Amino acid sequence: MGMIIALPNQPVRLNRTTCMTAPSTTAAPSHPDPADHPRRWWLLAVLALSQLMVVLDGTIVNIALPNAQVELGMSDADRTWVVTIYALAFGSLLLLGGRIADYWGRKRSFLVGMAGFAAASMIGGFALTTEQLLLARGLQGAFAALLAPAALAILTITFPGGKDRIKAFAVFGTIGGGGAAVGLVLGGVLTEFASWNWCLLVNVPIALVAIVGAIPLIHESRASGNTRYDLPGAILIVSGLASLVYGFSQAENGWGRVPTIGFLALGLVLLVAFVAVEARATNPLLPLRVVTDRVRGGAFLVSMLTGTALLGGLFFLTLYFQIVLGYSPLRAGLASLPMTATIMVCAALLSGILPRVGVRLPMTVGPVIAAAGLGWLSFITVDDAYALRVLPGVILLGIGLAFIFVPLQNVALAGIDAHDAGVASAAVSATQQIGGSIGTALFTALYTAAIAGYLSSNPVTPTVQLEALVSGYSVAFVWAAGLILLAAPISFFMVEHSKADLLGAPEVVHLG
Repeated sequence: MGMIIALPNQPVRLNRTTCMTAPSTTAAPSHPDPADHPRRWWLLAVLALSQLMVVLDGTIVNIALPNAQVELGMSDADRTWVVTIYALAFGSLLLLGGRIADYWGRKRSFLVGMAGFAAASMIGGFALTTEQLLLARGLQGAFAALLAPAALAILTITFPGGKDRIKAFAVFGTIGGGGAAVGLVLGGVLTEFASWNWCLLVNVPIALVAIVGAIPLIHESRASGNTRYDLPGAILIVSGLASLVYGFSQAENGWGRVPTIGFLALGLVLLVAFVAVEARATNPLLPLRVVTDRVRGGAFLVSMLTGTALLGGLFFLTLYFQIVLGYSPLRAGLASLPMTATIMVCAALLSGILPRVGVRLPMTVGPVIAAAGLGWLSFITVDDAYALRVLPGVILLGIGLAFIFVPLQNVALAGIDAHDAGVASAAVSATQQIGGSIGTALFTALYTAAIAGYLSSNPVTPTVQLEALVSGYSVAFVWAAGLILLAAPISFFMVEHSKADLLGAPEVVHLG
């Protein structure tokens, strides 16, 4: 192991993460030090804008789906895939996107990802068939997989420590948690006053603003040392995750069917093979040191469970608003606004006290509160009783998500060496997106089974059909609550992150 010394006038500080995870092949960057960026808060604004665009696109089309389904003649299965294919392409390609950002250059990756995302959004906005829309959503996910890890890696090296880092990650985490709900509101406004197409076309002006701001503000940075790509690892992780998600999507036709079992089993085998390849690769796509650290591994598990519950649960909440309660797209979006407001308020308060309380307490309490909110939503009825049936649930969900997202990315990226900044950032986003795609597919299967069971035991009338839909939504919310609740013991037993670590370690140099 290489020797670690502190820079002049800085105290020596050795910690578990620094000693165990840092490769010994780092070199002095040839670009300006991002931590000394004179306009780094303006840079944060540009990065936050990109984060908002990527996150809200996971939900902005949810509100528009009923209108798009009618106009394009989509089936219910196609409707689900409009959501799933974005999260699947995004999540499965993120690790490769993170390595491309590390090796090719984070600024370059950011700009190409942003431009590609805008182009894919235009294709989707002008789509005339279901196939064109699905293609556009897949391309959006692919370019987001390049954009998101580049943005988070730039943030990580621009704010390496101190209270500024906590504030910066609080902003980024708040957008990660609230952006999904913002997507519902914006989707409602655009669908109501323009058309569902604008839920995709709106990304074009956002991307242009971000590109114009990024060119002068972002300093180029890239990893040094071994920059060889791990293509076998990339093929295994993409195909493994795709098989797993497709297997869950087939479960709505029956858990015992050959396609369901076959694709789920194939996905697991491929993922096991991926781990085996990464353990032996000289320059792995995902260095196991990034995920085998107990604290960071716990953060990744919490991230996946949260993504599963959040993206999967919100999908059915928007369907409930529009199909059962008969809300207009705008009203359906506004009905989700209290969750966004709650996340923002709680995040602002939490970022101020986080250095004093640490991360374990909020990351343990947050899943419990979020599960309570989802559990409350499971009691929804056919009757329009928003203030009683929905509002308390979305507020509790907002509080819980704020407690999770504000410290989460800080914990997951603490102590990461600059060589792995991109891939570690990608792993954080990948866990959320893959969790979301699995959650949407899994909950859809459970929702379909619940509807079939309800209709088989009741006479089919218009009222009973609505009650069957509500029973399906309730089952999805109960499962979402159970999954996010699992994040509480994981946080308590695995996330032992000290207050000192939260503020960031001093800069170190690795010799030999």
